[in-house]
Formats: sequence, structure tokens, C-alpha cells
Amino acid sequence: MSRKATVSLDMSVDEEAISIRLGPSEKMDKKLETQNTLSLTRQLNYYRQYQNEVVSMVGSNNTSAIFSGAIHLLSAGTSDFIQNYYINPLLRIYSPDQFSYILIRSYSTFIQNLYALGARRIGVTNLPPIGCLPAAITMFGSGTNECIPRLNQDAIYFNNKLNSTSQDLKNRLPGLKLVVFNIFQPLLDMIMNPGDNGFFESRRACCGTGILETSVLCNSRSVGTCTNATGYVFWDGFHTSEAANEVLAGDLLQQGFDLIS
Repeated sequence: MSRKATVSLDMSVDEEAISIRLGPSEKMDKKLETQNTLSLTRQLNYYRQYQNEVVSMVGSNNTSAIFSGAIHLLSAGTSDFIQNYYINPLLRIYSPDQFSYILIRSYSTFIQNLYALGARRIGVTNLPPIGCLPAAITMFGSGTNECIPRLNQDAIYFNNKLNSTSQDLKNRLPGLKLVVFNIFQPLLDMIMNPGDNGFFESRRACCGTGILETSVLCNSRSVGTCTNATGYVFWDGFHTSEAANEVLAGDLLQQGFDLIS
């Protein structure tokens, strides 16, 4: 199989991908900027600027070939729910289904904008079982140590809408290869049956107390951090461990074959 030309910072022809985090609707752009989070509008502007830089280096024809052959990876929804919708009282005027609709509408527009800029190979991860994230259990589990069914149901609804919207986009946009990576089920299986994949802990994370910390609060010096993260499904309150990612990567690689074929 030939290697696909993709975009990297040094303009080498490599298997690297363009990763763009999908945040909330454009209506939230101003709020996002005040939180030091890049809105979709600004991300697209940066994307256009980078394309112009590539044109100046290799010319228009080569640039079109690079970007149309590049694999674009998007992550959609997790932070929007856990770190925004569920904790922001101003957003509770929307039901979970209505909030999902806002995100999906924003996602659809974003994909069409990327397509208009030449992107043809796009992969997007669906929502994980957000009700099983250690931080979610801590914040919304009322003292239990079990997954929260209503949060997982919100994720299932969002994922169903993501699948149907993605199929509609593929039907309407000629030449678009759009793959929805299903991370929900393989991660849920890992959480419910950790021993099947060599893990011994799937409720508590490795970092710190293992129930809430994330980002800069998580490092090897954090008090309470485990000494062997390979036995944990989660590294911190929101993110899977490197060992878990290796297991998930096998599933995702098979799902994404269409992007590299």
C-alpha cells in the first residue's frame, strides 16, 4: 500500500494527520476565546493561513494534492458535555438532545467548510462512554463507583446523530471519505471487563487521587500517582492511559482503513 501524502509542520510527506478539536457551536465563539479555547471559526482561519504558507512553498497544484490526500482527524463532543453542558447552568435551558443537535449542526457546517478548502479524507471520533469517566463518576455519581447510565445514554444519542449526519454528508459531497471512529463500544468493553485486556483498574485513574485530576494537575510528581500506569484504563479523570490507547488503536485502525485506501 502506498503512503498517503499528509500535512506536517516541516512539509515532509509522512503519515502524520491534521488534528482539529471540535468545540461547541459558533454561537459560543466569543465565550471560547475568553477561555483560551480556539473556536471553530479561528481554527478554520488558521487552516486557511497554513494552506497559503504551503502554496508559497510548493505551489497551488502540489498544495491541493497534499491537502486532499491528507488525513484530517477531529474529536467531537466529550469536553462539550463533561466540561461545559453538565456544569454550566446557562446551558441547561437545552435538553441533552437539543444540545447534541447544536453540536451536530456545528459539526456538519465544519465538515462542509473543510471540504470547501480541499479536505477529502476526514476521520472523527464519536463520544466515549462519558458516564464511565472517573471525573464524571466523581462529579455526577452521587458517591457511587459505577457508570452513570443517563450520561452514557446522552452519548449514544449524540453518536447516532453523528453517524446519520456523517452518512448524509458523504452522500452529498462527492469524493468525501468520512469515517466515524467508534470509540464508545471498545472502551466500554474495556471498562466493564478490564481483565480481558490485562488491566486491573477501570474506575480510578492512575494520576493523583484518580477521581478528578487532569491536564497540568497530572504528572509523575502528583501526590498519589500510581507507579504502574499500564494496569489502569485511565491515566487521569478524563483520558485513557497509553496502555489503553494501544488497545483502542487496534480497533480504530481497522475502522479507518477507508481513509488510507
